Amino acid sequence: MIGIFKQKNPANLLVLLVTGILIKLPIFMSPHTPVMRPTDGALYDGILRVINPVARSFPLIYPLLAFALLMQQAITLTRFINSQRMTNKSTYLPGMAYILVTSLLPEWNYFSAPLIVNTILLFILVAIFNVYNKQNVRGAIFNIGLALGIAGFLFVSSLALIVWIFLAMAVIRPVRITEWLICLLGVTTPFYFYAIYLLINANWSWHKLLPTVTMGLPSIQQSAWLAGSVFLVMVPFVVGGYYVQENLRRMLINVRKGWSLLLLFLLAALLVPFINTTASFENWIIAMVPLAAFHGGAYLYPAWRPFPLLLFWITVAFIISYQYWGPGW
Repeated sequence: MIGIFKQKNPANLLVLLVTGILIKLPIFMSPHTPVMRPTDGALYDGILRVINPVARSFPLIYPLLAFALLMQQAITLTRFINSQRMTNKSTYLPGMAYILVTSLLPEWNYFSAPLIVNTILLFILVAIFNVYNKQNVRGAIFNIGLALGIAGFLFVSSLALIVWIFLAMAVIRPVRITEWLICLLGVTTPFYFYAIYLLINANWSWHKLLPTVTMGLPSIQQSAWLAGSVFLVMVPFVVGGYYVQENLRRMLINVRKGWSLLLLFLLAALLVPFINTTASFENWIIAMVPLAAFHGGAYLYPAWRPFPLLLFWITVAFIISYQYWGPGW
């Protein structure tokens, strides 16, 4: 399988699709119906209100939508890394890694606000990279802020990623306060129009307009299965991060900046679960996008060829054991 995904072959999209269906089959066998959480925004509530009547007669709609989002995100991540030449050859390994890593916990396969937000964050990642070394970027920067503002109406905690955007812009471009203010204007634009909507409908309330933010430690129930999932998330990240660092010296400066964006993305995403904490692992899926990028390096670079194969099949074996002989999905 590693040899197949190492090739830049359009047919690998079909292989990736089949692999994703097979490894995530339990989400279709036992469809999960999402419910609103305190961390979810008004826009996500509206999406659920639209889909719920359909789901009553066709419960598979939620796992189908979740799987479509996961596939789209895997493909977008792969295209970003390949188009920006962030590895020494174009492969489908980042997409494969994303499908694998999101299969380590069942919550990462549910239709949820953080899962939808991942698509928006990938758009922001590509947009930030595209403003590198360009002159007229105010429109693009406004769109970046606008995208994050929309994400905040889906998943309130995602607004914390404004820290990532500012740090990323500081890495990509010289610091210009005007551009940062334009980005903030984009973030606040959806709130402005939502305030107008509330006023028109005589439903004005500061509580509805301003998100509630609390800080705390996530409530996590310890188990051997969770420890195994964390192990299979961290080991490929450490190995991939080592090989990425080893190859950075031979890469162009824009590629180095790209990996810096992904690392900053990861650090900021790991803060999100500590904002408006819940007992679910759904909020952690935001960190899986940058993690999968580094995982791809663990499958591509090692000189000892059996290592990527062992890593892949151990991960697959763990996922299947978790699904059918462990707690199940």
